[in-house]
Amino acid sequence: MKPAPDFLILQSAMDAVVEARHGDPFAVLGPHEVEGGIVIRAFLPGAMSVEVVETATGEAIGALERRHPAGFFEGVLADRPAWLAYRLRATSFEGVVWETEDPYRFGPVLGPLDDYLLGEGTHRRLWEKLGAHLIEHEGVRGVHFAVWAPNADRIAVVGEFNDWDGRRHPMRRRLGAGVFELFVPGVGEGALYKYEIRGPDGNLLPLKADPVGFGAEYRPGTASRVSKVDAFAWADADWMTRRAALHNVQAPISVYEVHLGSWARGEDNRFLTYEELGDRLIPYAIEMGFTHLELLPITEHPFDGSWGYQPLGLFAPTSRFGSPAEFARFVDRCHQAGLGLILDWVPGHFPTDAHGLGRFDGTALYEHADPRQGFHQDWNTLIYNFGRAEVINYLHANALFWLDNYHLDGLRVDAVASMLYLDYSRKHDEWVPNKYGGNENLEAVDFMRRMNELAYGENPGVMTVAEESTSWPGVSKPTWTGGLGFGFKWNMGWMNDTLDYISKDPVHRRWHHHQMTFGLLYAFSENFILPISHDEVVHGKGSLLTRMPGDTWQKFANLRAYFGFMWGHPGKKLLFMGQEFAQGAEWSEARSLDWHQLDIDLHKGVQDLVRDLNHLYRETPSLHRHDCHGEGFQWIDASDSEHSVYAFLRLGDADHPPVMVVCNFTPNPHVNYRIGLPQPGRWREVLNTDAACYRGSGMGNAGGIDSEPTSWHGRPCSAQVTLPPLSTLFFVAEGVQES
Repeated sequence: MKPAPDFLILQSAMDAVVEARHGDPFAVLGPHEVEGGIVIRAFLPGAMSVEVVETATGEAIGALERRHPAGFFEGVLADRPAWLAYRLRATSFEGVVWETEDPYRFGPVLGPLDDYLLGEGTHRRLWEKLGAHLIEHEGVRGVHFAVWAPNADRIAVVGEFNDWDGRRHPMRRRLGAGVFELFVPGVGEGALYKYEIRGPDGNLLPLKADPVGFGAEYRPGTASRVSKVDAFAWADADWMTRRAALHNVQAPISVYEVHLGSWARGEDNRFLTYEELGDRLIPYAIEMGFTHLELLPITEHPFDGSWGYQPLGLFAPTSRFGSPAEFARFVDRCHQAGLGLILDWVPGHFPTDAHGLGRFDGTALYEHADPRQGFHQDWNTLIYNFGRAEVINYLHANALFWLDNYHLDGLRVDAVASMLYLDYSRKHDEWVPNKYGGNENLEAVDFMRRMNELAYGENPGVMTVAEESTSWPGVSKPTWTGGLGFGFKWNMGWMNDTLDYISKDPVHRRWHHHQMTFGLLYAFSENFILPISHDEVVHGKGSLLTRMPGDTWQKFANLRAYFGFMWGHPGKKLLFMGQEFAQGAEWSEARSLDWHQLDIDLHKGVQDLVRDLNHLYRETPSLHRHDCHGEGFQWIDASDSEHSVYAFLRLGDADHPPVMVVCNFTPNPHVNYRIGLPQPGRWREVLNTDAACYRGSGMGNAGGIDSEPTSWHGRPCSAQVTLPPLSTLFFVAEGVQES
């Protein structure tokens, strides 16, 4: 067989393929109908000769002529259809023979509906179309690659399978959607890859990781990894059917915030694997009485020191601890143990690393072009363009991906305030007002509202949580009432006020008494979570323990009393790892928590207290039933600044015994301190943060108090109570309930 001159490709087209400049490879490569047969063209660097082998018979049915010294081949096969299934058998100059499928003989995988939805920005299951998918296509197994880059002049997928040679696998451009795709036969699970992109100006960009990559190379590598994410056998059906009740505002929710890379380390300071974390972290959280784990971002990120808050692989669980399948197994084990799992999710910004999303196709694609809108000065990161439909689709689909594909129970959305305000942390001339002249980011508001609608609508039983540090109204109110639609909001004001108070010397606390009561003025305006998060134990703040005043005993007593106040206060609970045993050092992501400190009685006492607080909170309806509603709280006395004493009631439903919480934030015990009570009878002392079992002084009320018919604090009854130094006490009423 010899190609007829009429069928030969132009030299300019050949040169464009060989030089990796051709923007439409399927117009040149692969089979093309000609009069009397087909012409086949292939680019196989390193090949001296190439034969065409019919797949059905395994027989060579013709040879291609080597038309370019770089390895461009062309030949005509007479009387053969364009849909011929064939392979290419190549021989190198050294005599090595290999066979390969021709990627350019396969039709597209995506269809017109995909183009429409992707272009419109409404493809909710974006991850099922973009990224790298192991499939069988036209009878052959391989990987389908697809990436959105509408302004690119040309894209090729490069990886281990083609020696990272961008000439070998240029991709098909899908007109209208701005998507490039290619089915590459023979590529298997675990293969590393990136995209080689030539921008609209003709210049090559740094190799880019896949924005929808499901796996990633272990750092410091930055490639994406072909990974299966749809074949995990889940065993958590029972959890999934009942979790909605566990996420209700009336349910007890106590969250253990964890950075997986430093909760514990293995030998030689190595990371633990997802499997090892499942063996150790899950039973620990269960024993400690927490209802949920909240993971600092585990989406792939290049820099350990970012703690995951500068992610570049939004669809990939970090390879630091194992594979996507191993992460899914970790989630499944949490659920089988009765433990919820929340992901700290970062949709507000992304880092400028060259292999990431920044100027992905040579233009400001995911980010705003104007740095007044697209660059975050505090973090040196890029800000997503919330006004672009495809970008919003990308983020919405990512949220759904984690909830759907990995069965996660919720998303804690990072830095919501930075998205809500156009002038967030900017000077007056460094931001662009909205169309009404205001500082509200209207597109970001719409983005978050729709995200919450999709999250709750597509995955019943999940929860979303906003880290929002301002007084933006209705963060946890339904979108149909004008709210943002989150399930819960972190109460940053409560955290700041109360930590400031407890860090003061007790002699000065009388002058700051309001800091512990002010939060009740707005405690029920949102569905609040009380957060003592990672942000409170970094950047020179020290640990919670080091912020407590006094000598060693008083530091621990202050911390125990503060935790008692927190667990008694309305609102769901969140505690960052290490604080449950009063770690002495400031947290560092580079090493394990100081678990050895549990050999010290005072540290073990705090751990025992947090465990008992969690169990008391979960088992006592009056402490959680109305966390987010005003009918669950009554002050008994909020005004005794002289003694730094606070007393209040927590109330459940009519058949739930009320709970009285009393705090003494001075190192002086108060004996025969009279407190008004709503009903007569015995009030059992169910927890005392100064108890000897928590390494306190052991002072208390011998198991409980009996009310007297003496009115006090506007109540019909009262009792004399012993308040230990630096303590919080919980009393549960026995007998007749308040009508």
